[in-house]
This record gives sequence, C-alpha cells and structure tokens, in this order.
Amino acid sequence: MTFNDDARIDTSKVSRRGRTTGIAIGGGGGLLVIGLFILSQFLGVDLTGLAGGQQQEHPGESIGTCTGQDANSDLDCRIAGAADSLDTYWSDELPQFGVDYRTTNVVLFEGQTSTGCGGATSAVGPFYCPPDETIYIDTSFYDELQSRFGSSGGPLAQMYVVAHEWGHHIQNISGIMNGLNLQDTGPASDAVRLELQADCFAGAWVGAAPSILNDDGVAFLEPVTDAQVRDALSAASAVGDDRIQESTTGQVSPEAWTHGSSEMRQRWFTAGLKGGPNACNTFEVAGDQL
Repeated sequence: MTFNDDARIDTSKVSRRGRTTGIAIGGGGGLLVIGLFILSQFLGVDLTGLAGGQQQEHPGESIGTCTGQDANSDLDCRIAGAADSLDTYWSDELPQFGVDYRTTNVVLFEGQTSTGCGGATSAVGPFYCPPDETIYIDTSFYDELQSRFGSSGGPLAQMYVVAHEWGHHIQNISGIMNGLNLQDTGPASDAVRLELQADCFAGAWVGAAPSILNDDGVAFLEPVTDAQVRDALSAASAVGDDRIQESTTGQVSPEAWTHGSSEMRQRWFTAGLKGGPNACNTFEVAGDQL
C-alpha cells in the first residue's frame, strides 16, 4: 500500500536498538540450550538466552519524525506508519467485541536482542512476546523474505508482517491465547489456528486501511491495489509450513506444522480482507475446513 504523502505519523510506538555484544552461554549448558531451542520452535521466540550468561543491550532509540512521504521510501517510517494505522484501527474495532484495547510497541533490531521472552536472534524471525506485550522485528528478515523464502516483496508484504504480529497482540489482550495447547502440532492444532487467525486479522486491517484516519483526519493510506494484495499474499505463502519444509528438507510433513500451509495462510488473510475480524474465528472451524 502507498501512504498519503501529507499524512502525519505518530512514531512513538516504534524504536530501534543498536547491535548487541552477544549472548554468553555458561559452561555445561549445552543440553539446556538444546532443550530451550526445541521449545523455541513452539513459542516462536528464541529462549536460548535464558540458559545463562549475560547479554548487553543498547537502549532503543526513537526513529525520529515521519510523514507519509517518508514512509513510502524509508523502512523504519513505513513500519511506524503501519503501527500507527494498526493502533488506530484496533482501538476502534476491538471494543466492539467487548474487549478493552491497549496498545503494543514495535522494537526494530539487527542481529540479536533481549526481550521479555528471553534472547532473540535474527534466526527467530519477527515475533510477538506476550510477557512484555511487544513486537520484535529484525529488519534483515525482509531481505530473507525475498531471497530465502521467495516472496515478491513490496511495501504491503513488509506491512503484512507487522499486521500479523499485531494480530497476536490482539489475541493476547482479548484472552484468545488462554488455555491453548501450543505444544501440539498438525494442520488442525491450536498453534496453527492461532497463526491463521493472526493472518486473518492482518487481512482485516488491510481491507479497512484506506478508511483509517490519523489525528488530523487524513487517511494514512491510499486504496490498496490488486498488485499490492498479491504482494501480501506472496509473503503469507512464503512462510507456509509446507513451503519451508520442502525447501529445507525436501519433503512435507503436515504432522509437524505450527503455522499452516501456504494455501491456508493465503486463504485466511483473504477471509479477513473481505470479511473483517468477524470472519476470523479459526477456532470454531472444523479441522478439514481450515
């Protein structure tokens, strides 16, 4: 999507951290690190930093001021613009479902960083940490999305990632995450349903985005084009479990899925795009309908 050039963007929800000096693992911690790494695959965050040692973290810094024109050319401003639009959208939408809304923040980093969920590295990819209610994005992931995962790229593909993680925040504060069995895997598992719903929430925001106004009454974004939607669908497809498994192991193992297939992820994004949040209850759909 393209931002309106004169749209003023609130950048206070986004900060960028400098590079860290590294994570030092204490002696004899090898088995613990392996165990935490396996657990990380279910939680979507690298917990190996909890195994011991110390990590030095530079504080987050403001990304400065941004306009819509800046967001069309600068990645940090684009993420800030998406965050401001998403915050505005969900602060209006969520109370309609009887849920009090509170915002989240986005931390941009490179290499590795500390989080409320433990140490995170670029290998984890973008993620939402429920304990500190914060989204973390190593922005080098956007290059990988194209070079490693085969996405077509584009601004909406980048903003889809932010919207998906914001969807996890909505799940957290609305209680959807409570009581789920996230250690189970497979096409109909709670983990897959959670991820597909976040894709659907991302699509719902995209569908409404051209009508979302900033504090000055100016629309953040211009109407979305079919080509831009295809970019977002390409990103959703690129991180499907089946596609990743095939590219890394040469075979597809549905019983190990934690995020859903490429087709499932595209379908639920489209459901949100066309039907809004009301179309996103993946937990009431039969497994063979996901």
